[in-house]
Amino acid sequence: MSKALDGVRILDFTHVQSGPTCTQLLGWFGADVIKIEKAGSGDITREQLRDVPDVDSLYFTMLNHNKRSVTLDTKSDHGKEVLERLVKHCDVLVENFAPGALDRMGFTWERVQQLNPRMIMASVKGFGPGPYEECKVYENVAQCAGGAASTTGFDDGPPLVTGAQIGDSGTGLHLALGIVAALYQRNATGRGQRVLAAMQDGVLNLCRVKLRDQQRLDRTHVMKEYPQYPNGKFGSAVPRAANASGGGQPGTIVKCKGWETDPNAYLYFIAQAPVWKAICQVIGKESWITDPDFATPNARLPRLKEVFAAVEAWTSTKTKFEAMALLNEHDIPCGPILSMEELANEPSLRKTGTIVEVDHPKRGKYLTVGNPIKMSDSPTEVIRSPLLGEHTDEVLAELGYAPADVAALRSKKVV
Repeated sequence: MSKALDGVRILDFTHVQSGPTCTQLLGWFGADVIKIEKAGSGDITREQLRDVPDVDSLYFTMLNHNKRSVTLDTKSDHGKEVLERLVKHCDVLVENFAPGALDRMGFTWERVQQLNPRMIMASVKGFGPGPYEECKVYENVAQCAGGAASTTGFDDGPPLVTGAQIGDSGTGLHLALGIVAALYQRNATGRGQRVLAAMQDGVLNLCRVKLRDQQRLDRTHVMKEYPQYPNGKFGSAVPRAANASGGGQPGTIVKCKGWETDPNAYLYFIAQAPVWKAICQVIGKESWITDPDFATPNARLPRLKEVFAAVEAWTSTKTKFEAMALLNEHDIPCGPILSMEELANEPSLRKTGTIVEVDHPKRGKYLTVGNPIKMSDSPTEVIRSPLLGEHTDEVLAELGYAPADVAALRSKKVV
């Protein structure tokens, strides 16, 4: 069966996480991703956080499936010649270098356009144009600069970053969408274009509900669904909201049976207004159904701590899965706190290809996250990550280099 991006060639100049997330996704959709790496060492994540000596780390393998690896000295004249051929050969160049790195290599946007007017040049940067444009950015820096950290955590504690890689992987996903849109537009215009995804912008996009709340706070000076209401104080900026829901339905995390020894014996519970009667019946608080202090959403807002304390008294007698099963019988929204161990062993995720077991020639079998986007006519096959330089000869042959030419480049350490 064909793939959605069959025939699209990606020149992958990415490393670490944000860029590789993007190009891996494109590879899962069928694009031919040619990853350019430095001879001898390659992508720095090949050696970061290794758990098996002298073998590519999980950090690398889990971000570089469905790619071909080519080693190339892009600083040498012969290396630049190979790179020129690659630019002419490919549809999209993706990079997440520090600002100006490609320009210093001699491959400015203008030069790339001269070589291939249809080329789409896609970049991940830390910041967009502005005072911080030249700053180096990593995951947690992006979370802080994009508004996530200031709104995450408990109101009496410091800002917190989240374990979800919303700065790196989140921006990579944004860039992939931009690339696909540019490819679609090229069908009409015949021209390539530049695509930029700034990590600060990507994080802020994922935090848009907090920008919503900032404007509400500016107008009303209070937000009744936040745990600071009614007894706490609100400042001029959106505060940290602990585990309160980001939407219009109050929610929080409550303890379940076994929480004393299991750090993940918890459940997220939402006190949704349409099922309030069922909530009261399940937790044994039938009197609240008609009690004027609890009967309406507005009446409950000042008393949410009392509401969730009663819910927790009930959930503490059930495992998180027992509580979820009982609550779902009444369409009460909730969700268990699932650990990475539980997710890794979840059969349904294996069946859908969200968790995939991959066999690596040096590492052996390992688990990875598969394509989170499922398409009926473009099924994803997760192919192991490449060894360093594994496809150099193969790709150079496609560019028109004869075996003797490749041998000459190798002797000069160009590849």
